[in-house]
Amino acid sequence: MPMQVTLDKVLARRGVTGKEVAREVGLSETQLSLFRSGKVRGIRFSTLARLCLVLECQPGELLAYSPDPGDLTEV
Repeated sequence: MPMQVTLDKVLARRGVTGKEVAREVGLSETQLSLFRSGKVRGIRFSTLARLCLVLECQPGELLAYSPDPGDLTEV
């Protein structure tokens, strides 16, 4: 998948645990863990906004994009 979740890097830089962030954001630890592992197919903008607020970061710090040339088709 061309999208990667880089939340772990932000957590490490901030010195906080996923458990702490999940509690502050209002997610279960399981939900946050699934997001961290990239096993979700989407995230609500409201959840992304709460993560950014709690972690004092921008959405681009939580996600990375690496295109796979094989996925592109001519338009």
